[in-house]
Amino acid sequence: MKLKTATKAIVLALIIAGFGAQTVGVSAQSGTKHDVDLTSAMRAVDAALKKAKELDTKMNIAVLDAGGNLKAFVRMDGAYLGSMDIAMKKAKTARYFDMPSSALGGLSQPGGPLFGIEATNGGLVTFGGGFPLANSEGAVIGSIGVSGSSVENDEAVAQAGASAF
Repeated sequence: MKLKTATKAIVLALIIAGFGAQTVGVSAQSGTKHDVDLTSAMRAVDAALKKAKELDTKMNIAVLDAGGNLKAFVRMDGAYLGSMDIAMKKAKTARYFDMPSSALGGLSQPGGPLFGIEATNGGLVTFGGGFPLANSEGAVIGSIGVSGSSVENDEAVAQAGASAF
């Protein structure tokens, strides 16, 4: 019993010390120019929600921080449950490769140089709806992913969120 308590204390101390943030090279402080802060993440979500309502569609919207961790997530009433994972994976794809998820699409087709890449990194999505988010200096500090409608609608909603960022 004491060993479990000691292990928990060590893990907690490492988290408090910023061990996890330092291992991925990300600032441990949110709100810096190196990471998505909550205010900016929510601004992106709000803009994406507005666009989804304009298009009369139900979306799942995910915003990730610089380390690819979930910062904000919204599932609109009636949005597909299966699209939750797709939205997060579109955002992950955009962040891991610092490009729109659709940019990997052409390269990952059979015979393409990146064929099969979607099976890496715990699952990626190589069609539209994921965009990197950059700070004022152009450095990628997060991403947004959207899923729940056609690829065209997903792209439009994600782009609205990214533009508001």
